[in-house]
Amino acid sequence: MRLVNARLCLDCEEVHGDQHCPVCGSESFAFLTRWVTPSDTVTAEASPRQSRPQDPSDRREQVDAYRQILNPPPPRRGRLVAGGALGLAILGLARMWFRSSSNARSDTGRELGQRVDHRP
Repeated sequence: MRLVNARLCLDCEEVHGDQHCPVCGSESFAFLTRWVTPSDTVTAEASPRQSRPQDPSDRREQVDAYRQILNPPPPRRGRLVAGGALGLAILGLARMWFRSSSNARSDTGRELGQRVDHRP
């Protein structure tokens, strides 16, 4: 069995290469390469790689992406507070307008009622 294909059953700790554990039949496993690096991978990483030089535009995009990650935009708490204050002000004005219109209606009704009462 190759180390690349070796799996460790997380239930009974059996090393196997199948989709199901041959001992307990469990499907929960982890590849051994998670903890042990195969020798062919180590030699491939140790050898110098022939990599192509990066395109300057690719490099610039990467730098911009890292800048955005490391320097996030300032929080928008000020906008949230200002929006909340504006909303409360609008609600307060609407309440005052509603109360004044309802008071005007009741005053008009009282005046009409008094006029009706004073007639013979």
